[in-house]
Amino acid sequence: MDSSQKPFLITNFKRPSRAVILLILTVITVSLIQISSKTVFPIWVVFGKNSFVTKQEEKSRASCSGFYRKGLTRKVVMSIKDFGGVSDGKTCNTLAFRKAMQHLKSFGDKGGSQLNVPKGRWVTGSFNLTSNFTLFLEFGAVLLGSQNPQEWPIIEPLPSYGRGRERLGGRHISLIHGDGLYDVVITGENGTIDGQGKMWWDLWWNRTLEHTRGHLVELMNSQNILISNLTFLNSPFWTIHPVYCSNVVVKGMTILSPLNSPNTDGIDPDSSTHVCIEDCYIESGDDLVAVKSGWDHYGIKMARPSSDIMVRNVSGTTPTCSGVGIGSEMSGGIFDVVIENLHIINSAAGVRIKTDIGRGGYITNITISNVTLDRVKIPIRFSRGSNDHPDEGWNPKALPSVKGIYIRNVISINTGKAPVLEGIKDAPFEEICLTNISILGLSPSARWQCEFISGMTVGVLPLPCSQLQSNSSSWCQLYENSLVQDKIL
Repeated sequence: MDSSQKPFLITNFKRPSRAVILLILTVITVSLIQISSKTVFPIWVVFGKNSFVTKQEEKSRASCSGFYRKGLTRKVVMSIKDFGGVSDGKTCNTLAFRKAMQHLKSFGDKGGSQLNVPKGRWVTGSFNLTSNFTLFLEFGAVLLGSQNPQEWPIIEPLPSYGRGRERLGGRHISLIHGDGLYDVVITGENGTIDGQGKMWWDLWWNRTLEHTRGHLVELMNSQNILISNLTFLNSPFWTIHPVYCSNVVVKGMTILSPLNSPNTDGIDPDSSTHVCIEDCYIESGDDLVAVKSGWDHYGIKMARPSSDIMVRNVSGTTPTCSGVGIGSEMSGGIFDVVIENLHIINSAAGVRIKTDIGRGGYITNITISNVTLDRVKIPIRFSRGSNDHPDEGWNPKALPSVKGIYIRNVISINTGKAPVLEGIKDAPFEEICLTNISILGLSPSARWQCEFISGMTVGVLPLPCSQLQSNSSSWCQLYENSLVQDKIL
């Protein structure tokens, strides 16, 4: 790992006050208690009146990896060497991988198949997976994305986007691709898939990119997917992109791209349901995780929401974007998202809701809890007005609805700015409920920035904006009461 990919260390803290020292000692004590019970990240209990862990939260700590249901035992296991693969780091193996997939496809209804990639450096262009199939990278195996753009063919744009995300027309296919599949596993003994994305990033920076860049892995219209125990490096564009999928698990992954690489999101579930993302470390030049559901009028027309998404035990850094983002392409709707146990350091934002005029759609019932932030510029951000549309067909009257955002148990240290919560004038963000939140390291003059939002806070320091100090937000109190009731039961 080069210096650009090493996790940042927390240094150069200002001398804290006695109150801050007492708070940090309290947090450390709680942390040690949690670690002793083998919890991956501590539950931060800070100032709030309901300082406890509910049964609901205890249940949510259990792994969500059950979204993937183990399928057929792979009766046919072959090696890429059986198809003429050469692991010298120079020979192109695109034909070998495509031949392998064509052959193994015939075993999909006969118990399934597995393709092993042994130790070595295997250069390849894009290839398509098949159903009831496992791609297994042995220890020391490295897949290297071809540096020939023609090895990444052009395919049709996604119907919920209407065009390539970056350029009009089609888009380059992902390095590893699949469409209409069932029971696909991409795993191994911590092998590596390296997209060698610098060629693509240079095309972007030089403004010579003709078609939208390909992802490292994209699966479309597929069910029962598991991606685990691998390292993904240097994706040309978004790294893992399940779109129109269900029952997807991404677990135990390390995803690394240079921190200045453009749009190298880590994991982007898109118009998908029953998605579990857990136990991952991510460094990227964009959002670590971004939940999406289509772009403006194309997403509205297709109306394929993202729902039942769980993001757990994720850590990482992104100096220009957010740890977890909702949107900004959310026109098909996003609901029932649980985000918990995040540790984000040296980043532009911790958690972020992103939308715009013309998006339409909705974001509702989002629960974010147990978040630790170190040297994050803006810990909580709701943003609007990116003025980013696919073409002239977008409707300025298509306003998004954002309602029911619950954020609790957050501590941010050495913070750059107070939260920025900006809704839309004719579509204010409603039912924002914030509890047990401590934002430390701000200058005395720092103030929350809020506009076109409404909600309620409990146990939040420093004092939030007036729009969040209403005592009439009974729905937020009901939410807190439901947590109390859950504890009692």
